[in-house]
Amino acid sequence: QHYYITNNLRLIDKAMTEAAPPPPPTSASNGISAGPPKAAQKPNYTLKYTLTGHTKAVSSVKFSVDGNWIASSSADKTVKIWSAEDAKIERTITGHKMGISDVAWSHDSKLLVSASDDKTLKIWDFSTGKCLKTLKGHGNYVFCCNFNPQSNLIVSGSFDESVRIWDVRNGKCLKTLPAHSDPVSAVNFNRDGSLIVSSSYDGLCRIWDTASGQCLKTLIDDDNPPVSFVKFSPNGKYILAATLDNTLKLWDYSKGKCLKTYTGHKNSKYCIFANFSVTGGKWIVCGSEDNMVYIWNLQTKEIVQKLEGHTDVVLCTGCHPTKNIIASGSLENDKTIKIWISDY
Repeated sequence: QHYYITNNLRLIDKAMTEAAPPPPPTSASNGISAGPPKAAQKPNYTLKYTLTGHTKAVSSVKFSVDGNWIASSSADKTVKIWSAEDAKIERTITGHKMGISDVAWSHDSKLLVSASDDKTLKIWDFSTGKCLKTLKGHGNYVFCCNFNPQSNLIVSGSFDESVRIWDVRNGKCLKTLPAHSDPVSAVNFNRDGSLIVSSSYDGLCRIWDTASGQCLKTLIDDDNPPVSFVKFSPNGKYILAATLDNTLKLWDYSKGKCLKTYTGHKNSKYCIFANFSVTGGKWIVCGSEDNMVYIWNLQTKEIVQKLEGHTDVVLCTGCHPTKNIIASGSLENDKTIKIWISDY
């Protein structure tokens, strides 16, 4: 069962903008046009920086909500903070006893939370790099974590098959949800923090009411391959889910209906992050086991760009909240983070 090699395994940008409707058709009679019509435009991401420093696989990479910083976590037990402007290392945060699978920013960009194989999460003060709280309670590797938009709560998912909700102020566990029957691969709050979505190797995506801890909905496909990642769309109406059959799906979760399917990448083994890119064109961005970053047009589902440069599986990607910038991180044989920039 390959999914128990968690240190090799692989949550993200917080663009709080509305995912836009498809662009209107452009009329051919509008005289001089500046480049191709919006609908036909494709991104032109090019490599700007390669960040080296992690000594093992990079598991997660996230832009701070203010757009100034990039946090990366690694199987090397560290979180590193880099400047989003010039890609210089700002600090290395240490304290976990085992590898880290995920890291996330609070919405004021002042705190970080990390999820580790040492069965704990740690809350860090970004300005000092000091550990403020250690969150104990999970019975196995903690694999994923996120703050709610108010940043007074943290949600975490674990190989112990539970989802936990924690109080940021005192570090206490408020709720333990018996969420799944296999390891939990991702957890994410919606835009107002009222809902949590979780995904698992059990093949399910579940929507939870944050306040009560009740399961409101279970999304299941005809087939049920392991769900390796899930997140809400920026407008909170949709859910993007990755499954280990090389597929990404966009769901309207209120209707329980799959709207779009994105394929062409390779993902049958690792929990690879996926993102909505909404700063320029509306794209879906995801790493791949063929060492590339794939970018799809959200509406048409066509692959609009493949980013080549990594020398191992691309486990994680993050999108800048306001600029057309993607960060990507890769497994053991690469260990780098790459920063890509586009005009569109």
